[in-house]
Amino acid sequence: MKNPNISKVLKNYRKLNHYSVNDLVLKLEDNHLPVAPKTIYGWESGQTQPDADTLLILCKIYNIDNILGTFGYNDSLDDFLLSEEERNLVMQYRRLPQMREAVKKLLEMM
Repeated sequence: MKNPNISKVLKNYRKLNHYSVNDLVLKLEDNHLPVAPKTIYGWESGQTQPDADTLLILCKIYNIDNILGTFGYNDSLDDFLLSEEERNLVMQYRRLPQMREAVKKLLEMM
């Protein structure tokens, strides 16, 4: 299923980074990913989409850290099917960083 945000985001980030399409071709080649300029135009017009590995390389080139959020996916806990008890455990885990080592050790015992 295509994400319509991908083409818009890729084009916007290329321009934000002041890269021409040819600049991006060279950067992708530096990452051992040879592509033709028309491929990039296809991604940016929404005719095609890069595969997952290529998208990750593009995010690296564009310095995109929050990949899910940048491409329009909500990465909050509300998107997961958690029970109230599970949600409380996750929130306590986040609030009490000193407990993280104990939790990790418990999980290793399983």
